[in-house]
Amino acid sequence: MLTPLGWGTAAASIVLYGAGWWLGYPEPAMLALAGLLAVGGAVVWTLPQPKLEVRREIAPLKVGRGEPSVGVLHVTNTGRGIRGGLTGLDAAGSTEVAVDIPRLRAKGTRTVTYRLPTDRRGEIAVGPLRLVRADPLNLARRVREYGAPQTLLVRPRTVQLGLLPSGRAYHLEGPTSDKSPAGTTTFHALREYVIGDEMRHIHWKSSARTGTLMVRQLVDASLPTTTLVIEGRPEAWADPDDFELAVDAAASVAVGACQANFPVRVLAGGGPVADTRGGPDDAEVVLDQLTKVMPAEGAQPVLDVVRRVRPGGSLVVVTSGTADLSRIAAVRSRFDRIVVLRVRPAESALAAPGVQLIDFSDLEGLANGWQRLGRSR
Repeated sequence: MLTPLGWGTAAASIVLYGAGWWLGYPEPAMLALAGLLAVGGAVVWTLPQPKLEVRREIAPLKVGRGEPSVGVLHVTNTGRGIRGGLTGLDAAGSTEVAVDIPRLRAKGTRTVTYRLPTDRRGEIAVGPLRLVRADPLNLARRVREYGAPQTLLVRPRTVQLGLLPSGRAYHLEGPTSDKSPAGTTTFHALREYVIGDEMRHIHWKSSARTGTLMVRQLVDASLPTTTLVIEGRPEAWADPDDFELAVDAAASVAVGACQANFPVRVLAGGGPVADTRGGPDDAEVVLDQLTKVMPAEGAQPVLDVVRRVRPGGSLVVVTSGTADLSRIAAVRSRFDRIVVLRVRPAESALAAPGVQLIDFSDLEGLANGWQRLGRSR
């Protein structure tokens, strides 16, 4: 309850009182009593406790980096009227947002809206609301917390990108050989039967167990996979903003592939991030997972990560401007196409044979380079 000034005042008053009593001077003792009374009055000043109920909303709960999101507090006074209004602090990650709560009559409710910081990607804990009551001399202070915290998900920014051709012809209309009755399709999941489903896809054991007709959902395993690898070593990213831009680029490529219903794998130096079959819902999953990606101590180099990936499809490597591309070119034969997205490269940075390169310093530059690359095939 006591601030450092309050503790200092109390200690100095006790010492001053003892010195006055020991030396027989009443003046220091009276001054010491005044100090102790001031500290005691400060404690009494901070004792009143507003009785509040706080309900929090965040709109929206998921935003791209830099997009607006607001916090909405519904504050209800369950005690006596509050005449002077209150000033609180709402935690938003590592920062605090000042919230002014106007006067509240008994049983009254006020709604307060304020903007949340979204300039950094990540899971942002919002709340609880902290009300600070201090005396005029700042000798004592009492902090009370109200409302349950919530989580704001600040996801990577994205730009619309098309799907690059993989360099091979894939037959998406079914099997191309009579030797495989199921063609290139493989089991993915079970779902409830809907009118129009083929009876041969019904899974009778699951249907008997659940009492509902269940069918096997099949996917075409021959669809070319887009594999994304993000450079995850901290020493490769001197500027944190460059890493943020790299994650934005990876998210843009992944979302474009998912929306085209193609499989996507995402890896970073610390390990797998996402592995999806493709689809609009998978795009949301990838964005949520990329929210948590950060440079990690002990992360493996890009080439070591790539060597553990199943070959085939397109490989997209997102790296810094100082990357050595000659090592990435060593795995060229394992993939149909390799594209390197290089963030703000130095003028002396070199390309590598067999690797398609896009240098960019913002998402608009990425979109332009991606479009040129698509036209080149």
